[in-house]
Amino acid sequence: MTRDEAKNKIIFALDVDNLKDIDGWAEKLSTKVGMFKVGKELFTSAGPAAVEAVKRHGGEVFLDLKYHDIPNTVAQAMLAAGRLGVKLANLHALGGPEMMEKASQAVRKEFSDNERPRLLAVTILTSSTQDTLKAVGIEHPVEEMVVRLAKLAKESGMDGVVASPLEIGAIRAACGPDFLIVTPGVRPSFAAVDDQKRIMTPAEAVKSGADYLVIGRPIAKATDPVQAAELIVDEIMAGGQ
Repeated sequence: MTRDEAKNKIIFALDVDNLKDIDGWAEKLSTKVGMFKVGKELFTSAGPAAVEAVKRHGGEVFLDLKYHDIPNTVAQAMLAAGRLGVKLANLHALGGPEMMEKASQAVRKEFSDNERPRLLAVTILTSSTQDTLKAVGIEHPVEEMVVRLAKLAKESGMDGVVASPLEIGAIRAACGPDFLIVTPGVRPSFAAVDDQKRIMTPAEAVKSGADYLVIGRPIAKATDPVQAAELIVDEIMAGGQ
């Protein structure tokens, strides 16, 4: 694995709430990571301008809004994401097959394959445990639910899933080598665990088969964020050998 290939696996989570901070992080990291994640806090605060700010610095965007609504509403939201020019956008697999199918069909109808965003389905959040699932009436084990939702997502036209690194192997076995796996819950060896429950190091996640790693605080809270990003690239390369 080349250093560029390793770098491109990193999606930096822009856990900020204003456009000025985007400029600061993009200037620091645009050559050190492969993509920037725009999530709910930032998009609610700054709107589509957040996506434009990242793109202005030459960055690619993962729009992490986890749509979960009636099928037509989600399809229209995904079309809007595509028009913003994002590279990845996601929805919740628990929204069901009709919701995912309508979103997939709408995006593929409007955009060419080269221009369209890759569509991801969120399986089970990395902060969730077996107790979390039981509290909302899901009695199946976490890994079983993740694989079940990943297979449903693939059958419904999704390009991949967002899933904990602990389920990567099972998803690969169920969905094949070309199905994208985007992995939060990654903590490099030098970083704190924080509130993620199901985690791995970058090397472990890549070795297991992750395509992209979403990493925020281990870079953002580091004394030297650029050095932290470089160290993560080192770890990814170790895992990809």
